Amino acid sequence: MSNFTRNTLIGALGMLMGVMLALVVSVHAERENTSADRTIPMQDIRALSEVFGKIKDNYVEPVSDKTLLDNAIRGMLAGLDPHSTYLDKEAFQELRVGTTGEFGGLGIVVGMEDGFVKVVSPIDDTPAQRAGIKTGDLIIRLDNKPVKGMTLDEAVKLMRGKPGTKITLLVVREGQEKPLTFVLTRDRIRVQSVKSRMLEDGYGYVRISQFQERTAIDMRKAITKLKNEGKGKLKGLILDLRNNPGGLLDAAVDVADTFVTSGTIVSVRGRNKENDVVHSATPNDMLKGAPMIVLVNGGSASASEIVSGALQDDKRAIIMGSKTFGKGSVQTVVPLGNDTAIKLTTARYYTPSGRSIQAEGIEPDIKLDDLKVAEVKQQQGSIKEADLEGHLINDKDNGKHATKDDKKERIDLAKEDYALYEALNVLKGMAFLEHH
Repeated sequence: MSNFTRNTLIGALGMLMGVMLALVVSVHAERENTSADRTIPMQDIRALSEVFGKIKDNYVEPVSDKTLLDNAIRGMLAGLDPHSTYLDKEAFQELRVGTTGEFGGLGIVVGMEDGFVKVVSPIDDTPAQRAGIKTGDLIIRLDNKPVKGMTLDEAVKLMRGKPGTKITLLVVREGQEKPLTFVLTRDRIRVQSVKSRMLEDGYGYVRISQFQERTAIDMRKAITKLKNEGKGKLKGLILDLRNNPGGLLDAAVDVADTFVTSGTIVSVRGRNKENDVVHSATPNDMLKGAPMIVLVNGGSASASEIVSGALQDDKRAIIMGSKTFGKGSVQTVVPLGNDTAIKLTTARYYTPSGRSIQAEGIEPDIKLDDLKVAEVKQQQGSIKEADLEGHLINDKDNGKHATKDDKKERIDLAKEDYALYEALNVLKGMAFLEHH
């Protein structure tokens, strides 16, 4: 190896050691470490040095020191878990923009599984959701490029692009014999994290699609609006967290604190016990004890699981749906300078009762299958008392009977969203028992 190459190698390794030392300092800050914690075995350094040199001298094309160092950092993080990653300038900027609710792409929250891109959840009102991409789908090709062997960042970059441009996804879905092909048109993704409406008189519905900076504020505004529609009070509320991939921890804590009046909401525990955090509730319940249902499914992850776990442990709400995703780890973003950063898993989430969410998820109190409901037409010839000529009128009719419009709305809701329909039935039962 020439002196020039050796000097380049030594300089590059010095840079790499500096990065590694920065990682050690950032992760183990304010902690008394043994010398073994800080020492990197020399034989491993020699192996790294040798590989670096072999690549520089023998790879089929010239490779810059920066490229090799960036790849080394990516490899260190990617080998830890599916959520730790290196954020280059572009990825770091996208992360910061994403928490405010606007970014470019297809509208899919993804992770890695067995070398393929796995859909955690499609985001509401995006190209992915409208095309029929579902939670659990495995993306195996992007525009004829195999995903196997790509990093998650590389796959995400391929899916991002200018609004109006198209991309073809080849997807493997459980229960389907052959892969499915989706042609999606990229769009500017503007995520409205909170939507709300009144389902029936006094029974409100709030959907949170993602936890962003303003989510808790927007949710409280939505509830206030529903209260005004209900003449100052709600009989009950359904909080829909299905296919919500998570987001900001503080936003999740604030949402749960809107309904929980005391005790722990979530605790964060890592290797460094001095940095363990317990988030506690403040004495306020915006619903004044009115019953709640929380809808979840396999696409409910991270911050969604924090909220549902807190409300479940506090017995503040009934959780309905299917088992959640099970992402109970905390990622800390550590800036490295030059507008780059690392996203490093530093702790785990625990519910108020001490349950770990990681790889376990939240088990619903009432399980619901993913069903489709079809209206059954009344059999021809079926006759009721009201159909008989000259039948007596009910002299106690006080206007409380369901109208044809009411019945149609319930049927439409059942066909449109069976889980929501069942949640409303349970919520009405809870409200009835509360007042009798």
